[in-house]
Amino acid sequence: MADLRLTGLTKRFGALTAVDDLHLEVHSGSFFALLGASGCGKTTTLRMVAGLTEPTGGQIRIGDDDITRLRPYRRPVNTVFQSYALFPHLSVHENVAFGLRRRRQRDIDRQVADMLALVQLDGFGPRRPAGLSGGQQQRVALARALINHPRVLLLDEPLGALDLNLRRRMQIELKRIQTEVGVTFVHVTHDQEEAMTMADTVAVMNAGRIEQLGPPAQLYDLPGTPFVATFLGQSNLLAAHSEPGGENGELPVSAYGGRFTVPRDRCRAATATVYLGVRPEKLHLAGSPDAVPPGHQHVAGVVTDIAYVGVSTQYLVRTGWGTELSVFAPSTGAEERPELGAPVVAYWHSRHAFLLDRPDGAGDRTAPADLSVDVRA
Repeated sequence: MADLRLTGLTKRFGALTAVDDLHLEVHSGSFFALLGASGCGKTTTLRMVAGLTEPTGGQIRIGDDDITRLRPYRRPVNTVFQSYALFPHLSVHENVAFGLRRRRQRDIDRQVADMLALVQLDGFGPRRPAGLSGGQQQRVALARALINHPRVLLLDEPLGALDLNLRRRMQIELKRIQTEVGVTFVHVTHDQEEAMTMADTVAVMNAGRIEQLGPPAQLYDLPGTPFVATFLGQSNLLAAHSEPGGENGELPVSAYGGRFTVPRDRCRAATATVYLGVRPEKLHLAGSPDAVPPGHQHVAGVVTDIAYVGVSTQYLVRTGWGTELSVFAPSTGAEERPELGAPVVAYWHSRHAFLLDRPDGAGDRTAPADLSVDVRA
């Protein structure tokens, strides 16, 4: 059952179309993430659901109710912002109780105590927000939103102001809380790891549209477009052409004089002009073609860069046609590490490759070498 349904949702700011004919269903009780770069339309979408921005066109429904033109306070939603938006002059208890007092609810103290226990802030009621850490303030903001029992909770980059370690801990806490309360969460973020860690379903947005939607592991393992392949983690994309024929469910592919195969069920391309894609952690390095295991495919190259990032070492391997492939090797301590400038062979199994449509004339693509993010399948 869909808790939140967007139909043809559109928002234009003059000549700029921020959200373009968006169709989306968020299932009841799920943790849903809208993932995309700045300016892709994800926050505008969330603000339209919250009633803070008026749509140019389309419809917003929660359950059977059309809320497209309802005022924000009439909608069964609450929003948690990156800035927390706590009242500095009120205690933690009064911040959480604020919505209940406005609606003249009974048994407020018990409800506030239960909610603070849920977010693991027992005994923090008398404190003021200024005396809390960033993570504690975020928990107060979450408690204040959840105590109103919204049908849908909207989270707008809620962890963006936290440091890395605290952000990771809060990711686990948010998922635990969502599971306990069973409320539908719609989480807007630009952080791939954050979306994949918490969400049941991820929608990758680009230029106001949904590029691909599905479970995180599915999007990562089998991206549907070059944008998804390079935004959600890193990918090596080789300009190639698919060919007719093939046996045992394998589709033949040619690239730069080499011949490869990809399982047909891992082909997301509708034309013969394709990208042959392999994730960096699915590539392995060997000293020569003789060391490549049977059933694997390979390309030769030279190591041009080595970066140790703790859990793995990232190698850049320049191929004979000039493309640099990114290879992640886990830091187990048992592997032999090639030196800078060493000739190597990068190899992979066909079941880890995928094919995507390639715009005519587009060449090889690899994701930017962002060593601070290491996303694995």
